[in-house]
Amino acid sequence: MAAGGLTWSGFLLRWLGAAFLVFAAYNPTGWSYAGWLAAGGADPGGGNVPLKILAGLLLLGGFAVYFRATWLSLGILGIALVVAVFGVFVWLLADYDLVDVGSPMVGVMVVEVILTIVMGVGMSWSHVQRRLTGQLDVDHLDQP
Repeated sequence: MAAGGLTWSGFLLRWLGAAFLVFAAYNPTGWSYAGWLAAGGADPGGGNVPLKILAGLLLLGGFAVYFRATWLSLGILGIALVVAVFGVFVWLLADYDLVDVGSPMVGVMVVEVILTIVMGVGMSWSHVQRRLTGQLDVDHLDQP
């Protein structure tokens, strides 16, 4: 396989990166960046302010990379299609009583998992498209 090609392990790493970003930023368990900020209260002297700012900037940078790649590779129609497919899949699971989307915690987790899937597919879609069509996506040309 050529370097940079699509592999299952490559997709899994991209998806795990998206999952790390989403669940590190917020999750209903409280073990997240949002939970860390909320635990400090409104007191900015609660400590670790530079560390909190650094962590927030790193998360923001990661989201910027993932969102830009997802937007460029899938576009609004592709994003809507991926959300619709996995939304209907969750609906199917709920219809068979396999997922309780009425629970607030489960509902948030389902939305976050769908977001990670959209981001993972977005980061991988250019590889899939190249594999299926032979066409290469090029955003910038480094020509003088």
